[in-house]
Amino acid sequence: MSCILYKYLDITGAKCMIGNQDLQFTNASQLNDPFDCHPKLIDYSNVPDSIAKDAIHKEWEQEVFENKALNLRNDTWLCSLSKVNDSLLMWSHYCYNHKGVCIGLDIDNVMKSVPPMFGSIYLEPFILEVQYQDIIERPNAYHSAKDLFSYQWRTKAKALEYEQEVRLVMPKPGPMYAALTQEQAEHPKKEWDSREIHHYMPLKGECFESIYFGVNTDPKEKKKIIQYARTKLNPKIKLYQMRVDDNAFRLQAEEI
Repeated sequence: MSCILYKYLDITGAKCMIGNQDLQFTNASQLNDPFDCHPKLIDYSNVPDSIAKDAIHKEWEQEVFENKALNLRNDTWLCSLSKVNDSLLMWSHYCYNHKGVCIGLDIDNVMKSVPPMFGSIYLEPFILEVQYQDIIERPNAYHSAKDLFSYQWRTKAKALEYEQEVRLVMPKPGPMYAALTQEQAEHPKKEWDSREIHHYMPLKGECFESIYFGVNTDPKEKKKIIQYARTKLNPKIKLYQMRVDDNAFRLQAEEI
């Protein structure tokens, strides 16, 4: 796995991430893929006799284990990154038709930036490479050699394989790192479900290894980001402009 992973963002999200020098973690139940981290990825129906002998108790035990899996999803926040910086679909979907940017992060430095108490249980996020499958091959919860927590966190549909996702997973992040987005803060809604609130992990400047500007990034916004990145973020940061390849349906990065 490359030590550089990439975050695709629209221009507003990119400026927030660069300006605040942080990494946003989203609750696993709030992701745009409804199958993500879903409890039904694991089969809890085959309760062995050693746990419960009659049908009534087996049904009850199944419900208990499924609730634990649901709670795991609701108590987990994660940050989605990618192994590639030139995905046409990612640039279209997450960078609003190539108008945003893609930020390269040095993951070794990111892990060194994890502050004390970012996690309530674990000291730092897990780094998990997503596994993609054609169908939901549900492992038996009681007889599987798989790490069920990891399986629930890292399994996605084969159709999304183009994302080449690697995720940082943080169960129960510390509440001191929770914050409303500007949009949430300005919303008339007074109370938010805890799952709707993001957590932000501070990053040191050296975590930002590179910035790639989209084919359609606004030149004025690009100029502002370049000036800030070079003077206040990381003077060694690498900057690239994405160009359309004249000979194929692909993007090429041209160093600035």
